[in-house]
Amino acid sequence: MARRVSWGLGDQAISSMTNFVVGVYVARSLDATAFGVFSLVWVTYGVLLNVSRGLGTDPLTVRHSGEPSPEWREAVGQSSGTALVLGTAGGLVGVAVGALLGGSLGHAFIAMGIVLPALLLQDSWRFAFFAVGRGQYAFVNDVVWACALVPSMVWAAHNGTVSGFVLAWGGSSAVAAALGALQVRIMPRPLAVRTWIRRHRDLGSRYLIENVSMSGASQLRAYGLGAIAGLAAVGTVRGGELLVGPFLAVLMGLSLVSVPEAARILRRAPHRLPQFCAVLGGGQAAAAFLWGCVLLLLLPASVGHYFLGDVWESASHLIVPITASVMFASLITGAAAGLRALGAARRSLRAQLVAAAAYLGFGLAGAALAGAYGSAWGAAIAQATGAVVAWWQLRLGMSDHAAQLEQATPTAPLPVTPDVELTTPTPVVDGTAHRGHAADIRRLLDDPDRAIPRPPAPAPFPHGADASRRHVVPARSGADADVPAGAPERRDT
Repeated sequence: MARRVSWGLGDQAISSMTNFVVGVYVARSLDATAFGVFSLVWVTYGVLLNVSRGLGTDPLTVRHSGEPSPEWREAVGQSSGTALVLGTAGGLVGVAVGALLGGSLGHAFIAMGIVLPALLLQDSWRFAFFAVGRGQYAFVNDVVWACALVPSMVWAAHNGTVSGFVLAWGGSSAVAAALGALQVRIMPRPLAVRTWIRRHRDLGSRYLIENVSMSGASQLRAYGLGAIAGLAAVGTVRGGELLVGPFLAVLMGLSLVSVPEAARILRRAPHRLPQFCAVLGGGQAAAAFLWGCVLLLLLPASVGHYFLGDVWESASHLIVPITASVMFASLITGAAAGLRALGAARRSLRAQLVAAAAYLGFGLAGAALAGAYGSAWGAAIAQATGAVVAWWQLRLGMSDHAAQLEQATPTAPLPVTPDVELTTPTPVVDGTAHRGHAADIRRLLDDPDRAIPRPPAPAPFPHGADASRRHVVPARSGADADVPAGAPERRDT
């Protein structure tokens, strides 16, 4: 497990650091309002990414974790095809919306629509690798994407527009998406999307609502914050989130491997699942607290200003509420891994819906009271509420699982269906047990000589036993019912 977790952390370190560098580079290159536009596109992409994960990759990690097999290869082809179809459909919607909006925001949405299929396909390959413990493949894939970003970002800086940065960021993912197909040696099967969704609709539909509820709440919060406090406030919140970006590498890296590992623990030792989730969530929360202390006490203002430019002055005031928000989100991640492993999609959905509603409500209420600062504290309160609900649902889910195990594993002998053969004494004539219908047995009991032909007298039994002795013994039941008469009696010890 340590090896798989290490690759997960390494891969997500590359992925999150890449996103961090992209965010910092864009923040330094654009003003606060333009960075707010980029942040709105980023949040919208997050919603569409969670749609793809809910319908495609989440069912894959829950039901096809383990060793590579023909079933896994078929599932990967279908789930990656689902991601490609959803990316194409979402991209067309993004282009249409962008054409209607116009301006820099509209151009940014058009750019997102163009690169969305590649972004979602590359993400699906990563989950396919981690489902079978091949984190090193995902690590290589993300390294290649990071290398492709360098010339793309240089070009975007010369272009100097939000849409240029979106094209550079998403377009470079096409290189990693093509590499992923070569690594796994499986082609996406977009024509199998209906089969995949129908086969996993019990999980996919709930995971879709669960994923989109939280990312959708984040998107609506960003839109609402922009409407209430302006696009610069959206950029401020995004800048504060970038400050915890390096730590989010740990958080997201563990989330990639947490569900497959939790599923393995559930199969091998179900009673250890809550301990695993507690260590996972608690460890991440402690790490988030330490990272917040580093930012608050040790990070010089000159360094922050170097990375975030003009956004630093306002974003630095959000370190405490954003750190608290990430700590509570870490606890939610631990409980969510257990709920996913249990397949308790209904309970997971309840917890996520409560967290999403609180996130949107408290976030907008805080924005109305104190702009970006109030919205950040509202999000922290919402995450605390979600953590309490998620762990309560995990406790109930473990109780449900234990009840199912008790029903599947009887603790008492199974009841024997009454049968006329077993409830009527079995006549033993000349050492032979005779069975048949009830009427035949009654005739045999009344007059054995008329009911069946009289066999020739067998050889005398040893020790002078009388071979012609007739007697009736009680019928046997259960496992002893087929033991021939005269066999040694089985004794249970």
